[in-house]
Amino acid sequence: MTPLLRHPGVFVTGTDTEVGKTLVSAGLTDLAVAAGRRTAVMKPVAAGCEDTPSGPRNDDALTLIARSNVSVDYATVNPYALRLPIAPHLAARQAGTTIEPQVIDAAFRHLRGKSDFVVVEGAGGFLVPLAPGFDLDDLAQRLGLPLILVVGLRLGCLNHALLSVEAIAARGLPLAGWIGSSIDPDFACAEENVATLKTLIAAPCLGIVPFLENPSAAGCATFIDLDGGRGG
Repeated sequence: MTPLLRHPGVFVTGTDTEVGKTLVSAGLTDLAVAAGRRTAVMKPVAAGCEDTPSGPRNDDALTLIARSNVSVDYATVNPYALRLPIAPHLAARQAGTTIEPQVIDAAFRHLRGKSDFVVVEGAGGFLVPLAPGFDLDDLAQRLGLPLILVVGLRLGCLNHALLSVEAIAARGLPLAGWIGSSIDPDFACAEENVATLKTLIAAPCLGIVPFLENPSAAGCATFIDLDGGRGG
């Protein structure tokens, strides 16, 4: 088993919103399940939900739940399901609520108690605000999991990736690696940009997911190497 899967889980963050975090998180869930791990999933905060007879539901959270082999109620996976697809702290304000770290902590402890491995997907980029005095980086610190950074491969990705890596390092958090996500099929010099990232980011590249016409967790998982090409 790859060493990363011996951890209690991973925290998946991204260089921005809409960079492929959910697809990568689902692929990571598939890999953990295939390795024989009881794998729970978590989307602590989701902004952009549809009303259903059972309450608001988020497509990203439902995608992750479909890949998990640990059964829990929806609210444990997604404690804050906010209807508006805007910045989480603003969506919470519009909903008349405040995102409380203790609520997320309790849900995470429940998931840890029922699983060997938890895949946690963040919201937006690494520094997105969640509530006054509580940002996504604070949540990552509270959960204490190794981070995987999803880099959206498009114009500007070098700056976004390097700033994210710098912010993670400044907080003393462990960056297990990064995964390139090809979200722009017309991105010029894509290979050269990836080569530059591999040179400038000390953490290993755990895969480059190409632009997929019909994206799926299983398809994404084939492009992820949790050993970073080092074996083990």
